[in-house]
Amino acid sequence: MSDSLLQRITVDPQVCHGKPVIRNTRMMVESILEYIAGGDTAEDLLKEFSYLEREDILASIAYAAKVMHYKNITFPVK
Repeated sequence: MSDSLLQRITVDPQVCHGKPVIRNTRMMVESILEYIAGGDTAEDLLKEFSYLEREDILASIAYAAKVMHYKNITFPVK
C-alpha cells in the first residue's frame, strides 16, 4: 500500500465534523466506501463526481484497510 495514496486523505475538524475526506473536499471516505459496498464501481463514481480521481477511490480503500489494523469493531448479536 502506497503512503502517497494515503496523503490524499485529509482530516480537518472544520470539515465534515473531522471525518476523513478526499483532498480537503467534502467528499467523505465513508461515502465512497458506502457507494462501493452498494455495488457502484470506480467508473460509476468517476462519472458521477467529476472532481474525483481513480487514486482517490483507491486511497479510500487503502485508508479503510489501514484503519482496520487499529480498530476493534464489534457488531451487535441479534
